Amino acid sequence: MKLRETIKQAAYSLQANKLRSWLTTMGMAVGVFSIIAVMTALQAVDQSVASGLSSLGSNTFEIQKYPATLFGGHGRNRFINRPDITYEEGLLFKKLMGGKRDKTGLKVSRSGNLAVYANRKTNPDITLFGADENFATANGFDIDFGRNLVTNDIRLSKNVAVIGQDVMNALFPNGGNPQGKTIKVNGKVYNIIGVFMKKGAAFGQSQDNIIVIPITRYLEQVDIRSSISITVEADSPQEYDATIDTAIGAMRVARGLTIRDANNFELRTNEALIESFRGFQQTISIGAFIISFMALVTAGVGIMNIMLVSVTERTREIGIRKSVGAPKKSILRQFLLEALFLSLSGGLIGIILGTGAGNLVAVTFNLPPIIPITWMIISIAVCSGIGISFGIFPAYKAANLDPVEALRSR
Repeated sequence: MKLRETIKQAAYSLQANKLRSWLTTMGMAVGVFSIIAVMTALQAVDQSVASGLSSLGSNTFEIQKYPATLFGGHGRNRFINRPDITYEEGLLFKKLMGGKRDKTGLKVSRSGNLAVYANRKTNPDITLFGADENFATANGFDIDFGRNLVTNDIRLSKNVAVIGQDVMNALFPNGGNPQGKTIKVNGKVYNIIGVFMKKGAAFGQSQDNIIVIPITRYLEQVDIRSSISITVEADSPQEYDATIDTAIGAMRVARGLTIRDANNFELRTNEALIESFRGFQQTISIGAFIISFMALVTAGVGIMNIMLVSVTERTREIGIRKSVGAPKKSILRQFLLEALFLSLSGGLIGIILGTGAGNLVAVTFNLPPIIPITWMIISIAVCSGIGISFGIFPAYKAANLDPVEALRSR
């Protein structure tokens, strides 16, 4: 029998038992769906992390109270019980940094804020920053028009603000220069002195949905108990490690630590953030792979079961075919193709649904969509292997039936 005829016969046999074939296919689809969905979402997050690191800059690091990632457990209390980094400690730190003080920025932030201008309101999702005059330089922001915060704004605790592009578009949809306009943020009045250039998203969050006010004003009106973050930019990649060492020493002095005391602050660098994310990603990937592998093996057992049932039901048909000269390899090939069809059909369904689900997660968190080509190829290969592996025994059993005994079957 030609291969084309064998394929047609295999497809016809599966169509004759649509419900059984469909249920078996779904078992394979579930396993592939789980791995594709997880890997698609993780790849989208991975791309977002890679692009989001540009918000710090290649020569920049942060000092803060908490680590970049904080999970549950007993170790969590160690970070929560640390004393906040105060504004006074930040000022002393800048002084101790000497010639690098102009590249050292202080900031504190709170999300979930609402801004109002005239009869227009933003969504209550604005990030409000209290910062010093070095915020824009240290965090990679440029001024589109107007001006940045200056030393006098901080020293005199002025009620001025620099806004992001998302805030400007929400409050001033008709365009124009909002400089000099007065807005309210959580009931407090601020005069707009400048607008940042569009920066885009990082880690799935817009960096343009922000309002920056003097840190002294923030501590007076918003939250006096906030723990500040300190951003430091090294002069060059060659001086990066040396700048970190200098910053650690300066921060220990600013915090009043003795030589026996451990650091009660965290250093956030691009490398540490990547390493932390990679570890988290690897754990999730291994867990998803184990679950998916178990589901695929279970689906393979289901394929073997349905094929054995099919051999039993079609014993007389196999006997007739063998009696008219059908070779063993033709029958073996037909049953293997049936098992392969079931496996690949489930794999394709799982790939389509998994890619859609993974990208749905990505879109929900404002992450770029991903087509996981590598994992698609791996899934197709695994499904093919499972289909052949679990279909070989039923196919071999069908090919080796005695035609005389098979014809006696009813």
